[in-house]
Amino acid sequence: MPAKRGKVFPAQKTPPPGSGKRGEDGHIAYLLRQAQAATRLTLERALADLGVTPPQFAVLTMLNAYPGLSGADVARVALLTPQTVGVIIGNLERDGAIKKTRHPVHGRILQWTLTRRGSDLLEKCRRRVDAVEQRLVAGLGTQAEATIRRWLSRIALDLHECD
Repeated sequence: MPAKRGKVFPAQKTPPPGSGKRGEDGHIAYLLRQAQAATRLTLERALADLGVTPPQFAVLTMLNAYPGLSGADVARVALLTPQTVGVIIGNLERDGAIKKTRHPVHGRILQWTLTRRGSDLLEKCRRRVDAVEQRLVAGLGTQAEATIRRWLSRIALDLHECD
């Protein structure tokens, strides 16, 4: 005689992003995380055929904005671990996108800058990232976009000060 099985209930269908707790009724921190995850995946796809990852793009961007940063400083401003930045810097240097120089006073500190190849690569990446960012702000007016930028910057500053 076959064993009796319990009643099987169909799995509950999860709501798509933008509805229920994954929408306006959700927690702000969750919604930020959901938006970040969707943005990262979209950036990965946009940069893939250039052979650049979003963390590599962040490093290139920060070195363009702040030339001469040390690896530790790059990790801080790019919001990456020092270990991750070490790997990224090694790969970007190997590919000729960045170069190192010794700090003029503290010779043990290596400072990193973009090469011409790195600047060209960043420009190609920037065009694709700009297209993604246009999707992010689609439908927003200039004032609403500025408000969101201030809000996100304030969150980072306020929570950083609490650490």
